[in-house]
Amino acid sequence: MPAEEKYAAELAYLASVDKDPRPFAWRLSPRMIRTFILGAGPGDSFDRPIAQKFFGDASLVERAIVTLASDRGLLLIGDPGTGKSWLAELLAAATSGNSTHVVQGTAGTTEDHIKYSWNVAMVIAGGQSRESMIPSPIMTAMQRGEMGRFEELTRCGSDVQDALISILSEKYITIPELRGDESVVYAKPGFNMIATANSRDRGVNELSTALKRRFNFVTIPIVTNKKSEKEIVLFRTRELMARHTISVDVPPTMLDILLQTFADLREATANTASEDQRLESSLSTAEQIGVLEDALLHSNFFGDKALQPGTLARSLVGTLVRRVPEDVSILNKFWHASATETEGVKKRKKGEEAATSAAPKSDKSPEWEAFVAGGKQALTSFK
Repeated sequence: MPAEEKYAAELAYLASVDKDPRPFAWRLSPRMIRTFILGAGPGDSFDRPIAQKFFGDASLVERAIVTLASDRGLLLIGDPGTGKSWLAELLAAATSGNSTHVVQGTAGTTEDHIKYSWNVAMVIAGGQSRESMIPSPIMTAMQRGEMGRFEELTRCGSDVQDALISILSEKYITIPELRGDESVVYAKPGFNMIATANSRDRGVNELSTALKRRFNFVTIPIVTNKKSEKEIVLFRTRELMARHTISVDVPPTMLDILLQTFADLREATANTASEDQRLESSLSTAEQIGVLEDALLHSNFFGDKALQPGTLARSLVGTLVRRVPEDVSILNKFWHASATETEGVKKRKKGEEAATSAAPKSDKSPEWEAFVAGGKQALTSFK
């Protein structure tokens, strides 16, 4: 469900109390868009709660909003799982009331995907016309004066990037197959582009200097604050589980175990000497959400509804093992490592308390013991 439908009541309420000026035909003013994304504060006098949906630096969100009101496009850059696409969706929903004008960038994306194509049957029957033309999501956004979205821009080739330059600078698309007024589609005021790029894809298809000039770059950092990461994991997991009408009840100990294990894995990965010794997974916040969602669904469908440590461990191993046997070997070493080698799970068992740990004070708790055992058992299934 797109954000504009999921939060339709919130958006309608904010629009009804919004007294600030709105750029172009935006649904909300910049100040209200900020409130919609970051949530209402204690000093805001609203008649209903406005939940925080993106957990990040407020100045980052403000710069993104300001960029969309300017003549430049917005390029959100960051590691996988940092929330780039989610922020792009929220921004499009709040400004345009429509976040679905999306092009997914791949190596196979062509110029037609961002401009237009043709309905072959209609062309054969009556020739090329506006009626037989199939507009791209970007062209549709231009015609409506709404936000277009482009996911994974750096995965596309130079021809696609060149086509975007004219769209962002000239704000129109020419249709050489047609004549007269129908040969050009002009963007209505309010059209702009929100693109995302994975920082790990740098060098795949480097953006040209000309295209870079058409964007303002906003970097989405990796979440390192445990309190913020916990809030993100719980918020997104509750939303995902709501699709199944399952109420989320995550014991604090289980959440601490998940967060600490990811923190330990990140530290172990950072201390490795080569790429061969690193998991293919980015160990992002998004992957923590995936692990927790998987474990909760398994508990509800095949368990006793309560989240068990063994189930959480199996979901974590199943999510992170992508290369067999490489990732299996890395996780086995992590799971069985001594405290002198890594900040891994065995260190937790030995009761050595990490300085930044949000885990229980005693790592010899039954939950930790069951989690360790569950992880070992899950890893044996790959042998």
